[in-house]
Amino acid sequence: MTKTQQLQKIFKGYRDDGQEWPASSDDIANWAVTTGQYDLTRPTMIRHCARELAQAMREEYFTDSVGRRVRAKHPAKARKNGQQLTLWDDIRTAPRSHMQMAFQLRRNRIASECKQVNTDVDFYNDTHPEELPIQMMLDFTRDVEELELSEEYSSIFENSRKSKRVRTEIPKVA
Repeated sequence: MTKTQQLQKIFKGYRDDGQEWPASSDDIANWAVTTGQYDLTRPTMIRHCARELAQAMREEYFTDSVGRRVRAKHPAKARKNGQQLTLWDDIRTAPRSHMQMAFQLRRNRIASECKQVNTDVDFYNDTHPEELPIQMMLDFTRDVEELELSEEYSSIFENSRKSKRVRTEIPKVA
């Protein structure tokens, strides 16, 4: 079992144990450490486990009924007991409000990455005025369309290959 699979097993155990859900990765880590599922010095262990659990949850996918690869777990910001937390929930059971917040957070992260790429490109272009400036397109509409078409094509191609497999016999040499 990989480390990610072991961590995914921990948060499955958390849910199977009837713990509060949706939950923050800190809550899951605290449960994992308390129940002996995870072992380091307590504060470091909880922070480390929470980060690893969050990464493992980000990497959990399933294939839906039409063949799409869908991310299962999504974080959203929430206030609980006057404290802001990041709570994780499953896309198959999460309320719309959670998913709306989760999608907006992901969009904001993507926008932040784009802003940083733009800043880096501007810096590079400013410090290399003798060269042709690097142009960076930050509209991903066509990229997403091409990726979707590529996935559709791959799926059609794979299905076509499976149906065309013909068993051939090797002639016997006397």
